[in-house]
Amino acid sequence: MNRMKLKTLIFPALAMAFACGMVAANMGPANSVYDFTKKDIDGKPVKLEKFKGKVLLVVNVASKCGLTPQYDGLQKLYTSYKAKGFEVLGFPANEFGNQEPGSNKEIKEFCVAKHHVTFPMFEKIVVKGQGIDPLYEFLISHSDRPKDDIEWNFAKFLVGKDGKVIKRFNPQTKPDDAELVKAIEAALK
Repeated sequence: MNRMKLKTLIFPALAMAFACGMVAANMGPANSVYDFTKKDIDGKPVKLEKFKGKVLLVVNVASKCGLTPQYDGLQKLYTSYKAKGFEVLGFPANEFGNQEPGSNKEIKEFCVAKHHVTFPMFEKIVVKGQGIDPLYEFLISHSDRPKDDIEWNFAKFLVGKDGKVIKRFNPQTKPDDAELVKAIEAALK
């Protein structure tokens, strides 16, 4: 096969793969959350490896949900444990009852004004169903419930210092829940 014909076959296929998000930056399967780069709420890329060595609580959040008051508890957790190497990562999602309909700018304004959020917030993503974000595919498949979809807003994934999922907590688990706090403290040791 000549070079010209090869170029006409390969380059369009590669362009389509990149456009569809099918080619990962590292060209291989993810081994930890550190293998992902996500855009923050302001649209700036953030390599999650920047959180290497920290304990993370990754939460799909929403502004118009009955569980939205959990933002206050998440902020309190973040404030209490940040100095010990703990981070809360908020990922707005709109898969459940259209409870996160706003733009990233509106979400940020709401979180800061209403709940005084200072923990890292990211752009709105899909956490369930068609178009699910690869980070959430990873979190679910590496959790203690790998076959269960996200149930609702405010599902929580506790991630260890090694970037691997320790435990998944359901949306109704409040940020001050004794089991969650105990798991965070154990992971920080």
